[in-house]
Amino acid sequence: MASQPFTFAFALIVGLTLSFSLFAQHQPIASGVYVWKDLPVSKKASVEQRQILEGTTPAFKHLKVHATTLKPQQAPHPSHKHSDEELVIVKEGELTVTIEGKTETLEAGSIALIMPDDEHGFENKTNAPVTYYIMRYEAVEGADLERGKKAGGSFVVHWNQVEFKPHDKGGRRNFFDRATAHAKRFEMHVTTLNEGLMSHPPHTHKAAEILLLTHQQAEESIDGKWLSSDVGDIIFLQSNVPHALRNTSKGSCTYFAFQFE
Repeated sequence: MASQPFTFAFALIVGLTLSFSLFAQHQPIASGVYVWKDLPVSKKASVEQRQILEGTTPAFKHLKVHATTLKPQQAPHPSHKHSDEELVIVKEGELTVTIEGKTETLEAGSIALIMPDDEHGFENKTNAPVTYYIMRYEAVEGADLERGKKAGGSFVVHWNQVEFKPHDKGGRRNFFDRATAHAKRFEMHVTTLNEGLMSHPPHTHKAAEILLLTHQQAEESIDGKWLSSDVGDIIFLQSNVPHALRNTSKGSCTYFAFQFE
């Protein structure tokens, strides 16, 4: 029979191992406004990075968003590929993106969606810095590569090629609405909201959602609490959390909105 000290030590080791395993697992991302000016900045030779959020949603076992500012005539890293999916949104400047050998230059407001295992790389070929957001994510059930291919594979959308459709509250630009390898449905649009208006009454939906303010100021109601938001801030809304956005600026405000399930 094992001695009492050995039994206690063994139990302690098992307990610590289980605790570490649980701690290492990603937790659900908290709904809230992730303020650009408050984000910690990591500086390297050619880049600055801001880690914004990381965790889980009902659809994704891992979702991470960060922002990179790349100095002129630099690349952040060599071309590479990975098994998760990647969304790129250009905040300021021009970013040259190469996906599977095809190269395009994306101006501010343009996006790229990169499927798993597609080789890709980024470069700043201009004489001014470029800043862009990166969202990487993995589905709970894993990738469906065939679904991603059937939906059209990797693609880019240029801001100046998206039609603006006016409506009574302002207007909308529809970027895409489709399945991907890691999402059964991924929808992205840009809303322009007139001064003093609310986008819609507080509501909920199953899909988690991210909002990204690109012009002027607004405030977001999250579970009944109003929080201010400025250009560059990320608003994250977990599944089934009541929310609504209101324009608090002089003139219209503009923001990206994207949902994923």
